[in-house]
Amino acid sequence: MTATASTTTSVLTARALLLDMDGTLVNSDASVERCWRLWASEHGLDPEEVLKVVHGRQGYATMAVLLPDRPMEQNYADNRVMLAQETADTEGVVPIPGAPAFLSAIAELPHALVTSADVALSDARMTAAALPMPRTRVTAENVTASKPHPEGFLLGASTLGFAPEDCVVFEDSEAGIEAARAAGMRVVGVGPRARAMSPDAHVEDLTQLRVEALPTGEIALRFS
Repeated sequence: MTATASTTTSVLTARALLLDMDGTLVNSDASVERCWRLWASEHGLDPEEVLKVVHGRQGYATMAVLLPDRPMEQNYADNRVMLAQETADTEGVVPIPGAPAFLSAIAELPHALVTSADVALSDARMTAAALPMPRTRVTAENVTASKPHPEGFLLGASTLGFAPEDCVVFEDSEAGIEAARAAGMRVVGVGPRARAMSPDAHVEDLTQLRVEALPTGEIALRFS
């Protein structure tokens, strides 16, 4: 099923929801861009080209794409520095429109946060955006591979106790949507970056979504 929320009304049903954080629940673009522009300048890279690939991946994975000949140990070291910088920089971090109401609507329904951030960064950004942290979350500490690898979403589904085909993922980035598809899950794309990936449904933000708990135990996602 494909839906563009601005022009059609459509429905997806699921038994569990898996939620990316940055770009999906939280607008952290200002912080991300400040930190990555600095890193790009320090390494003689074009910041605009760097910003095209940073979204969705863990930092070390982005660095490996941009500097493929560099030892991975250096990427991991730089990633630790980057995470500390991003955790300290919450200026301009705000909720995606509709995120507070969306999280309230699904509070008692099966859902999990699946983010490339670590625990400290996810705490900092959800707090800065004044959003409640889902009881179940998968962070960088819980996986061995970054998106677009499906490990995080598969772990989120199994932790909640659902099969991949029973889950719908909310994502904004190419890497995240590729990860969800590799996990065998349907995808709701959020925001402009997601549109080009032809997700199963697309919304400009979370105000274009209504959640309904069905008597069957399923979750209906209605787009308008």
